Amino acid sequence: MIEPDTFTDGAYVLSIGGAEQSHVNLASPAEILYEYLRRIGHVVDLAAPAGQPITAMHLGAGALTLARYIQATRPGSEQFAVELERELLDFVLQRLPLPDGTKLQTYIGDARDVLNRFPSESRFDVVILDIFSGPEAPAHLASAEFYREVAARLQPDGVLIVNVGDEPGLTLVRSQVAALREAMPDVAAFAESGMFDGRYPGNIILIGTQARWPSGWSEELTARGPHPATVLAGVELDRIAG
Repeated sequence: MIEPDTFTDGAYVLSIGGAEQSHVNLASPAEILYEYLRRIGHVVDLAAPAGQPITAMHLGAGALTLARYIQATRPGSEQFAVELERELLDFVLQRLPLPDGTKLQTYIGDARDVLNRFPSESRFDVVILDIFSGPEAPAHLASAEFYREVAARLQPDGVLIVNVGDEPGLTLVRSQVAALREAMPDVAAFAESGMFDGRYPGNIILIGTQARWPSGWSEELTARGPHPATVLAGVELDRIAG
């Protein structure tokens, strides 16, 4: 179900089974309501100079909030989105059309299968994986093997961004930090500060880079929020590593 947001003109909420899944502001797509998506947007902001078009792969499309954000902040970007459910993607595109000029190709199927069907020379500046919700993450995606496959598709300075929705204890987050560390040269985690205590459910953004964690990124992401925000990198990340 897609309904207007009664608090924001031009915005809509996608709900599935009575639970809110996505929020889209058609009037101002550069404004993102959900905190975890805003954090992902901030990482994308740092992945290339401001306003420069990028090539982005979205594994898990939802309402295409981040695809709209990238088009708004980096016009001319080439984007690809993979969604498992054709009905959801068709419904979203029918009810919430993309802005004019958006270069987006959509694919229906399993994220790993679709990614591996791309030509071997295909490279992306940013890959965003937004599929994990709770401890029952698909095993073939929540693995170092899959992350190595993704890393092989990144530009030399490309970034892999993984949204992990998890329960108290952060079992899935810990396992994914360990898996990413096997696959990529450096890994960091970005979230609301209290999430790292593992006392309540929520989202933690994991970021894999093709080189050492860039100097200044932790401070920049922390400053951008939403607040309170914390970035764990290097030895600081060990406290939640699996």
